[in-house]
Amino acid sequence: MRLTLLGTGDARQVPVYGCECAACTLARSDERLRRRECSALIECGDQRWLIDSGLTDLTERFPPRSFNGILQTHYHADHAQGLLHLRWGQGLIIPVHGPADPEGLSDLYKHPGILDFSQPFAEFETRQFGELTVTALPLQHSKPTFGYLLQGQGRRLAYLTDTTGLPPATVDWLRREPLDVLVIDCSMPPQPQAPRNHNDLTLALQCIDACGAELGVLTHVGHTLDAWLLQHRAELPPQVTVGWDGRVL
Repeated sequence: MRLTLLGTGDARQVPVYGCECAACTLARSDERLRRRECSALIECGDQRWLIDSGLTDLTERFPPRSFNGILQTHYHADHAQGLLHLRWGQGLIIPVHGPADPEGLSDLYKHPGILDFSQPFAEFETRQFGELTVTALPLQHSKPTFGYLLQGQGRRLAYLTDTTGLPPATVDWLRREPLDVLVIDCSMPPQPQAPRNHNDLTLALQCIDACGAELGVLTHVGHTLDAWLLQHRAELPPQVTVGWDGRVL
């Protein structure tokens, strides 16, 4: 089983338009430091599934029938805007499995095109796709949002974004068996007050510890966290790393 982080940025991405902080300045001069919309690709056996669809160049990145479908975490624009273009393809149907959200994004439900939204996940529902087992895990966000537990080929990996902390039931589910990797929302450096909608580093580390993950990987990273890491990266626990666009787990 292989997970590729296609994008690891928050909604503003890195560099942020108009920002001259140290992290944004470096990212403008070094393509490797840029962060695009938070998304991933999970591959297991003959299965290839996108996790989220916020990238606006999906039709260029993925030829027709090169992936099986999309595991949608939620329908905020930075995680779903790529669907607005993808839907106008022809000659195929792409299943989009995600939370039931009556609002969705824009007019996607009214004009789905080649996208099939007919099978939303329920909380803690498990589905089998070839060798890949997927369980939808409820998260804490401003829209109905799921993370996904991905199991296959002897590995157990969780991808959890966007969230502020984790519901106790989700932690309990993840602790049922050893967890190899936890990819977790971490948008900000440590904050003086509890954050809303997204983890700061303090909450992200608490999530990693609570779930007992062997390796924690931070994603949905904002420019303020990147700037903080320029001075404090050595303070991260040894079992925690920061994701980057293109990283393969």
